[in-house]
Amino acid sequence: MDLAVSGCGIGLRFSHIDQILEERPPIPWLEVLTDNYLVEGSVQQDYLLEVADHYPLTMHGVGLSLGSVDPLNMDYLKRLKALADKVKPAWISDHLCWSAVHGMHTHDLMPLPYNQATIEHVSARIKQVQDFLGYELIIENVSSYLQYKTSEMPEWVFFSEVAESADCGMLLDINNIYVSAHNHEFDPETYLNTVPASRIRQMHLAGFEDRGTHLLDTHGHPVPDVVWALYEKALQRFGPVPTLIEWDNNIPTLDVLLREASKASDMLQQSGKVM
Repeated sequence: MDLAVSGCGIGLRFSHIDQILEERPPIPWLEVLTDNYLVEGSVQQDYLLEVADHYPLTMHGVGLSLGSVDPLNMDYLKRLKALADKVKPAWISDHLCWSAVHGMHTHDLMPLPYNQATIEHVSARIKQVQDFLGYELIIENVSSYLQYKTSEMPEWVFFSEVAESADCGMLLDINNIYVSAHNHEFDPETYLNTVPASRIRQMHLAGFEDRGTHLLDTHGHPVPDVVWALYEKALQRFGPVPTLIEWDNNIPTLDVLLREASKASDMLQQSGKVM
């Protein structure tokens, strides 16, 4: 089947798999939460292989811990490669963060200090992952709630330099940019105007919660108007980049999710017309 990815896809969630396989709705592509499907011979992996027969897939993980000082987990990488060999994703992505240290997992995506030493450390690990997998790795910006005293540059410069140094792609999460911009009081459009357009392979859209003192990236709500507005700005700069609706908590019915995707699809089509 055609593995090309374009338009607006949705995240594949367990609660929707049976309906997707039975009804085969016209979804342009599906993003798979890699870490849910790594067990060889599991029911989950069997379901995924059936889905892969009908839809283009991308693989999106949280387990590489690219910013950690621990050695890369080679067992994880081997299982990741084995899954990719089976489902033939259009690309593989993970996050620009650390999530494990001394063998302990934080179950969160922790930000990094934005300095030259971290750029060199992370880019070397990304190159190692790319060489092992045989895929260009797509790295995503995370939302953040703290900053390091050792940071020497803003996040958007750091992100750009990591991608250039590692020669990898970028997954631009528009919601995460908005959340971090609010929490750290910077202009989100500066972020969009700085990152290299040639590196942007995909964008994410999601919802957040306003906790009063800060915004919290929850992926549990519809995309808010302020994120749609920032997405429109991103499309003006980057054009119709493949986009995904992320909804991981309080997961709605499939038709609600597809309506969100339809809104993004309309915006993508319009951006293509004005390019």
